[in-house]
Amino acid sequence: MSASYPATTSYEHIRLDDKGVPYVAGTTMKVIELVIAQKAYGWSPEELHFQHPYLTMSQIHSALAYYWEHKETLDADIERRLNYAEQSRQTAGSSPLATRLRDQGLLE
Repeated sequence: MSASYPATTSYEHIRLDDKGVPYVAGTTMKVIELVIAQKAYGWSPEELHFQHPYLTMSQIHSALAYYWEHKETLDADIERRLNYAEQSRQTAGSSPLATRLRDQGLLE
């Protein structure tokens, strides 16, 4: 099930792939990945630039502006991704490394 994104964008630094997924133009960085990093770590645009020096400040601000313009759709996609990750984690169970660490009393 893919998210429903608009077919075009008026943001200079944002391009949509053939499925309508927004990317930072000239990169492989999805807008949603940049937004998730900002939300997860509380990063400012300047910190995003420090962490992703291949992105210009204009690209970062454009991606964030695109997010705010399409917040409902992108937030739904983020929620879907989080649910999938949690379901996968629960299905996978404990890793062999985690089991060994628990057996050694090094992990709760």
